Amino acid sequence: MDAIDAVRAFFLFATCTTLSVSLIPYFRARFVDYGPRAANASTANTSTSPVTRFVDYLATWRVPHSYFTHFYVVSLLSSIFWATQLLARGPAFRLIAAHINEEHRSRAMSLNQVMLCWALMTVQGGRRLYECLATAKPSSSQMWFVHWLLGIAFYIAMTLAMWIEGAVTLLSHDITLYHLRVTSVPRPRTLLCLPLFLLASGLQHDCHHYLASLKKYTLPDHPLFLWIVCPHYTAECVIYLSLALLAAPAGETINKTVLSGLLFVAVNLGITAASSKRWYMQKFGAENVRNRWKMIPFLY
Repeated sequence: MDAIDAVRAFFLFATCTTLSVSLIPYFRARFVDYGPRAANASTANTSTSPVTRFVDYLATWRVPHSYFTHFYVVSLLSSIFWATQLLARGPAFRLIAAHINEEHRSRAMSLNQVMLCWALMTVQGGRRLYECLATAKPSSSQMWFVHWLLGIAFYIAMTLAMWIEGAVTLLSHDITLYHLRVTSVPRPRTLLCLPLFLLASGLQHDCHHYLASLKKYTLPDHPLFLWIVCPHYTAECVIYLSLALLAAPAGETINKTVLSGLLFVAVNLGITAASSKRWYMQKFGAENVRNRWKMIPFLY
């Protein structure tokens, strides 16, 4: 299979699988919800059938919620790994570049796009790792181990998506320090999407810092949280949307590989946002959160 199509297929498969599991309450309570949401969403079945016992056994395969930090360690290390591969035209880069078909070779990201998107993805991974290490509080929450593995796979695939549609361009250039110079006026798309990325990153950092300052299981009253249940999830979607626009190959409106990853992010976080709103309504009263959007203002 073409390498670009394979990355897109992974994102779409992960999206469909996550959505399918979440639509069935029996599976959602066991495999999707975690932390306080899982405790209140429990739908334990008293059936003694072998299938039920097996499913319940699988649901016990959990890892600490603190393992979320691993996602950003992997993201940062993966970005560094691909930087060395791209600069040296290493074997991993050459293997992937050799499996890109002519259809995708005809429209490629520019060298400036590749470097910019790689840098922004590295900043995103580094910032999130810093936030996890600096603000994380001890917690007994756990998540299903497949959720953990899927998150690691996502960040590996997303760091790959930052440059894979520019592989042909990278093959035709020997990257040196000369290419790091800013020698031309940024495109209008860059002037629009780069500030969007930075703004969303800043808002997400502010949300994470605020949540870390709250007493455990407290209803947020930050201005953003009065409008949206999970504004940090909204910011995450905007971050990847800006990257998808910045990484659009020549002649394209958007980078479809990064867009596929954004779809996974939106579905995964949307499911968690809906679960969070249900939990808030149960704990703090429906009237306190009824008018708050889950994640996307005026839509969801």
